[in-house]
Amino acid sequence: EFCSSLAGIMLLEVFLVLGTLLIYFLFSKKKEETLPFKDGWWGKGQKPVTQEDTSVRPFKVETTEEELSDLFRRLDQARFTEPLENSCFHYGTNSMHLRKVVSYWKNQFNWKKQVEILNKYPQFKTKIQGIDIHFVHVKPPRLPEGQAAKPLLMVHGWPGSFYEFYKIIPLLTDPASHGLGDEHIFEVICPSIPGYGFSEAPHKKDFNSVSAASVFYELMLRLGFNEFYTQGGDWGWLICTNLAQIAPNHVKGLHLNMASVSKLGLTHLLSVLLGRYFPGLFGFQDEDVRRMFPFLKKGLYRILSESGYAHIQATKPDTVGCGLNDSPVGLAAYILEKFSSWTDMEFQNLEDGGLERKFSLDDLLTNVMIYWVSGCIVSSMRFYKENLQKGIGTQKHEKLTVQVPTGIASFPNEILHTPQAWAKKKYTNIVSFHFMPRGGHFAAFEEPELLAKDILQFVGKVEKEQLWKKK
Repeated sequence: EFCSSLAGIMLLEVFLVLGTLLIYFLFSKKKEETLPFKDGWWGKGQKPVTQEDTSVRPFKVETTEEELSDLFRRLDQARFTEPLENSCFHYGTNSMHLRKVVSYWKNQFNWKKQVEILNKYPQFKTKIQGIDIHFVHVKPPRLPEGQAAKPLLMVHGWPGSFYEFYKIIPLLTDPASHGLGDEHIFEVICPSIPGYGFSEAPHKKDFNSVSAASVFYELMLRLGFNEFYTQGGDWGWLICTNLAQIAPNHVKGLHLNMASVSKLGLTHLLSVLLGRYFPGLFGFQDEDVRRMFPFLKKGLYRILSESGYAHIQATKPDTVGCGLNDSPVGLAAYILEKFSSWTDMEFQNLEDGGLERKFSLDDLLTNVMIYWVSGCIVSSMRFYKENLQKGIGTQKHEKLTVQVPTGIASFPNEILHTPQAWAKKKYTNIVSFHFMPRGGHFAAFEEPELLAKDILQFVGKVEKEQLWKKK
């Protein structure tokens, strides 16, 4: 009798455990779907007890004569190292070519004219979570009768800036004038990530992509946008992804020109080993195979040869940052190298790094100048440490999927290719995935028209099929 009652108790315990597990899974699933909004305070010192000033103030880029004469003095006193013969851009920025860039910077580059270009779109600042957030906000010049503009948040990455979007903005706010129809017209908001450009840098540790997403979500709500689209590449990819995880009922659609998946399983590993021989088995298309294999060369070696900067920035950003913040030539060398290899890896074989094949020196130097005049290089690099110091795959947002309708524009010269078969494990609602005909990492800057067309068709799909309707 004792045995049977013991068995009964054990059976009851088993049922209790199973029941508890079942309840846990049923209810925790629901909870897991969104990422908690991160309500931080990133200002100096103690958080004040008074309410934050939520006013939105107009902003213009301005530079003093002192700043410019200081810059020219530093450019004049630059010390260059002789490059190795025939090394092109394989060792990083080639200093023979850098001399030419610096000469252009001193003698031909007209910063005052570029400041006028920067100021041609309305810019603003507003305090969120203790720091000043800078953003460009462009409304459509005209709207057809009965049509509303669709708000679109566009987020840049490193070592870029809000200026990357200057060529795509008119294609989105006034598509009809550029032969792109008038079915979907956007109101575009391009903020500077805190610590980048003219957004104030966080004064506290731990400001990561989820913090940035929370700040930008607050920004959109403050501007009166309850429902909006988001677009990003580089860090913009992660910030917009996190925003879609925080506020899935407010983000109508997420458009990415880079998608990376940090949580890789056994099938990913097998697809790396066997995908070249059995592409269909892993859902790979011919273009995936072309871009990914041989995997040692196009995957592993590429990561190793291109990620040195990320290791430094994810560990000791302030050390190397000291030199870059003190030397405009060092800063240009560091930033321009990325605009060479990330636009096309083959550009490393060229004496001039192929820098002017896709960009003008005026555009490249304007981006460098945004880093120089704002003195933001160190704070921009710290973002790597804040996002990566806990290790890859350890954070909550990496474990969560994204249910928001997603569009991916996959550019052929992106540093690492993510096939749709991998992306859909993270982004469960991919409504458009396109292999783009040309272009690399800085898509909006390099191929604004290709990117604008892809954004327009994606939004068209979401609107037509009403894919974003609140659940």
